[in-house]
Amino acid sequence: MTRIDDVARLAGVSTATVSRALRGLPTVSPATRHRVLAAAQQLEYAVSPSASRLAGGRTGTVAVVVPRITRWFFSTVVEAVEDFLHQSGYDLLLHNLGGREQIRQRVLRTANLHKRVDAIILVATPLRAADLTALAALDLPGVTISSGTGVPGWPCVRIDDVAAARTATRHLLDLGHRRIAHISGDPDDELAYTTHLDRRRGYQAELRAAGIRPDPSLDVESQFTIDGGNRATTELLARGEPPTAIVAACDEMAMGAITALRDAGLRVPQDVSVIGIDDHDLAGVLGLSTIAQPAAEQGRLAARILLDPLGGRALDPVAGRPLEPAAGPDTSSPPVILPTRLVVRESTAPPRAH
Repeated sequence: MTRIDDVARLAGVSTATVSRALRGLPTVSPATRHRVLAAAQQLEYAVSPSASRLAGGRTGTVAVVVPRITRWFFSTVVEAVEDFLHQSGYDLLLHNLGGREQIRQRVLRTANLHKRVDAIILVATPLRAADLTALAALDLPGVTISSGTGVPGWPCVRIDDVAAARTATRHLLDLGHRRIAHISGDPDDELAYTTHLDRRRGYQAELRAAGIRPDPSLDVESQFTIDGGNRATTELLARGEPPTAIVAACDEMAMGAITALRDAGLRVPQDVSVIGIDDHDLAGVLGLSTIAQPAAEQGRLAARILLDPLGGRALDPVAGRPLEPAAGPDTSSPPVILPTRLVVRESTAPPRAH
């Protein structure tokens, strides 16, 4: 069985140089890399990822922390991160907080991640002061995805949630709606999301820009789920005159809103238009108008940004060759904000003439 020592001997370099050359690191000259690759091919040597990692004092693993893996956004991001890391020779260690404080403390405030991972990706995970202190003590590179508390020195990849909600509200205004309701996240939710706060601000800002004063009776809070959207809309209808349109803070809430409206004998969009934010996998099937966000791309970009401080090189999954270093932010750069876009489907229409 061929060993790395055999390749080093044939190429006339050290084993460390062989390891760096085979991993595509930029610290090896083109001539030396060519010599090492030729020797490895001649000896039919296959790189052992575990041996390569141990030689570099690394685990070859990236931790990904999410509030709830069962939610569409989080599962989509994690799948994209895992695929990209796998293409680059890294493993993923998933921590699903699930709204449980004891898990948050075990993952973020103890030595749970110490010497187990090389880097961390936090997905929409709001942090407390104690969490930030614990993460700083780990002294690991990291990236945050989506809104939440930022980590000093870590890049952030996200969308502009305020702008997304403004676009959704503007779509309804352009259709002629003026009595527009909003259903959003619960500030008392155990996950302590912050996304809903930005999306509420966008909804209110766009109404004000149109000369409409936001009506608190048309703004209902619940969980970011189908059931939460159903409950919020049921409460909204119980308050009196129905709105002519609803902006839901996410597609899953919008789906629940549509169910509640139909249960109340109201037609979508003839009686009430509904728009969400996300472009959930089921949005097209249900004919839901929405603001599409690139969830998977946020995961891929975050994983790519991580590779530079780890010393690795991402592989282009199509071409099979190393990508150039990401043109992402350094630790002093502002967040990388990816664009969203309006997708108009059957759930929105002009208000019915009275």
